[in-house]
Amino acid sequence: MQQHFTSTLSQAFGKFASKKHSSAFQKFINKTYVSMMGLDMSDFKSTESYETLNALFTRHLNEPRRFDRNPNAMISPCDSLITEAGRIEQTRALQIKGMSYDVNGFLGEHISQSNKDRLINGDYINFYLSPRDYHRYHIPLDMQVTKAIHIAGKLYPVNIPTLKRKVDLFIENERVVLECISTNGKLFYLVLVGALNVGKMVVSFEPLINTNSSSMGGVYEYENLHLSKGDDFGCFMMGSTIILLAESGMLTSHVTVGESVRFGETIATLCEES
Repeated sequence: MQQHFTSTLSQAFGKFASKKHSSAFQKFINKTYVSMMGLDMSDFKSTESYETLNALFTRHLNEPRRFDRNPNAMISPCDSLITEAGRIEQTRALQIKGMSYDVNGFLGEHISQSNKDRLINGDYINFYLSPRDYHRYHIPLDMQVTKAIHIAGKLYPVNIPTLKRKVDLFIENERVVLECISTNGKLFYLVLVGALNVGKMVVSFEPLINTNSSSMGGVYEYENLHLSKGDDFGCFMMGSTIILLAESGMLTSHVTVGESVRFGETIATLCEES
């Protein structure tokens, strides 16, 4: 299959971003990027210490962030802007106000229809990571991952102007779908959505996933993959989006559209069984 031009552009930028330049030039690149994008580096190593632009993109926190250890508290998986949040209306959710998409098409053919049906009238939250944000993502609550699906696709930008004009952007873009079960048996999905430029999405527990490449995608199933709240499970190599889709009655959301959140903040409470 011929690559879309967005993937070709992203690969070219990726080569530049992963290249080790001379020390002086790399410091110039890093300082220029930090200044242009307005990065807050107070939680990270010094700007000049990163050997490549990719290393700066995927920087680790100097110190772990604190978060609520209550098992019913769901934390934000990333630093981001909440671009949309609300109720899944039958099988439709919003990529942005006035622009909906089909959740079933978004999750793809390798999710069972019975599990898709559990999302009807459930909840969704869209987390947009801009180029200035911390690009690593974390586990939002103690959970089991039963399946990871890499869906090859395009790499359109996922910023708000593009979301407003590109119909079904989330369905067209490359993505990684994680099927997850909470400790109380509730079903939810974390979907990593690729975007223009570097376009790489790293999933640390599944090294076979190779995004923005010639890969046609793949399906990976797990019998005993349990992850803990706060665990670092990978990164975007540039800004992108995470979509949370939860079955009806699983959670009560505490976020509002247009709100900025940080990894570790409580964004929802799990509903107790009646």
